[in-house]
Amino acid sequence: MAAATHRPAKAGLAARLLAGVAAIAVTGAATLWFVTAPKPVPAERLSAISALTGDPEAGRRVFFAGGCTSCHAAPGSEGDQRLLLSGGVALNSDFGTFVAPNISPDPEAGIGGWEVSDFANAMLAGVAPDGSHYYPSFPYGSYARMSDRDVADLFAFMKTLPASSEASKPHDLGFPFSIRRLVGGWKFLYLDDGPRVELANADAAVARGQYLVEGPGHCGECHTPRGPLGGFRSGAWLAGAKNPDGEGTVPNITPGGRDVSSWSASDIAAYLETGFTPDFDSVGGSMVEVQKNMAELPAEDRAAIAAYLKAIPAR
Repeated sequence: MAAATHRPAKAGLAARLLAGVAAIAVTGAATLWFVTAPKPVPAERLSAISALTGDPEAGRRVFFAGGCTSCHAAPGSEGDQRLLLSGGVALNSDFGTFVAPNISPDPEAGIGGWEVSDFANAMLAGVAPDGSHYYPSFPYGSYARMSDRDVADLFAFMKTLPASSEASKPHDLGFPFSIRRLVGGWKFLYLDDGPRVELANADAAVARGQYLVEGPGHCGECHTPRGPLGGFRSGAWLAGAKNPDGEGTVPNITPGGRDVSSWSASDIAAYLETGFTPDFDSVGGSMVEVQKNMAELPAEDRAAIAAYLKAIPAR
């Protein structure tokens, strides 16, 4: 009789334990769903951007600062063909291969059917018009620092470019990286619009350089080492990283970098304009396309980038 009286109590304890586990699982799933949900730009800011009249000429300057042709023009494009943003450049990573899409003004294959609010959501929040996440191979982690005016101007310029009907190619990603919803977890950990480094008493040139390098120029996307989840390593801004193409490394471009520590600000600015180092070596690798874009900028922007790179902490 005594043993029998304990069975209902044990059964009740087991049921309560199962209920507790189920409650924890449901709470965890709900939290994960909330954390990973796409979070577009606030409606008030989108409305303000939509109200701006974009200036295509000013947008051209933003376009080359942002290096859009480096990934979105067909590989090997030269001259005016660099403005045909049909996509196709493959970006290798530890998570798979990402392929840059068509972002020409074609209404079907590209972004010709977008409103400026769609463009702002993509650039500033990594959110697609259908509400899904973009992978951070599209460097919105840097573009998030862009001003409303630059976003509107860039969109206006891109609408003037030639259209391509070439369909975008799919990414080649294995499980679980193929699940876009999980990008929300990456954003939760790493996406913000604050400065990468704090610079006290920065003058106008350094401040402009910080905006260009940390924002549209997205220099840190290649020059900063990453942790196992793909976020920038803390305290290593622009300190150099492994080459995503698998060959060698991307150099440390802080004042402590072996390759550039002896360069003056004018040396850096000249390199960005001409592609030649102070020792008359020439630009190589993926930096070739970057330097072509930098050469299109006004001299004061290249000087500002150089001033910023000399002002940041040495690593």
